[in-house]
Amino acid sequence: MPIDWNAVVIGPLQGVFGEPVSYTSILGGSFQITGVYDKAFFAVNVETGSLVSTSQPTLGVQLSQFPSNYLPQQGDQLLIVGTGEQWEVREVHSDGKGGARLMLNVTGQTDV
Repeated sequence: MPIDWNAVVIGPLQGVFGEPVSYTSILGGSFQITGVYDKAFFAVNVETGSLVSTSQPTLGVQLSQFPSNYLPQQGDQLLIVGTGEQWEVREVHSDGKGGARLMLNVTGQTDV
C-alpha cells in the first residue's frame, strides 16, 4: 500500500514545525501558507583554501497549500510573519512527494 506522504508526513510536519508565511507569486497571487523556516550554516571553500562560514535561508513547504495556478517559482516573494524577514525565492527543489525546499535570497539579490 503506497504512503500518502502529503497526509501522513508533510502535513503533520507543517502542523508541528511550520510557521505563518505571507506568500506573493511572481504571477500576482498573494496567499497565506505555513513553512519550516531555517537558516542552515555551511562552509564554503574559497580559492585560497580557507573555509568561510555562511548561511542559506530555506523554507520547507507543502505544495498542496499553494493554489494550483501559483506553484512556487523563482522570483516569488515571501514574508516570514513571526520575524518580519522578507525573502525572494532563488530556487525551488521539489521532493517528488508533495513538498519542496525553497532556497531564499534577500529580495532583489541575484545570487547567494
